[in-house]
Amino acid sequence: MATKVFQGTGRRKTAVAQVRLSPGTGRKIVNGKQLHQYLGRENLVIETEKPLDATNTNGKMDIICIAKGGGIAAQAGAIKLGIARALIKFDESFKKVLKKEGLLTRDPRMVERKKYGQVKARKRYQYSKR
Repeated sequence: MATKVFQGTGRRKTAVAQVRLSPGTGRKIVNGKQLHQYLGRENLVIETEKPLDATNTNGKMDIICIAKGGGIAAQAGAIKLGIARALIKFDESFKKVLKKEGLLTRDPRMVERKKYGQVKARKRYQYSKR
């Protein structure tokens, strides 16, 4: 008896998360570890569970995720978006709730590139008058 699996992809900065969601007991596994063990910080765990809390599905869904690139905070944001997108595939009626909470919007902020003739993206070398 195979259960139906719903997939969603989330991105944040340079991090990408492939989320597989299926009805179950509430297991949350990221890269082979438990979610709270992988992320380490409680605020990141709460942030990633926002889509589940908004739709009252926390504890009813099993989540298996593969996260790559970026840092832990960026991966947490990517996981959150991936969960939200997978929940819409699970039940189309969740879209209105998730949209209202702002959980379907991809954060477009990226690191600005370094320019030539400058120390960093915007910092310039010190000006010397004499």
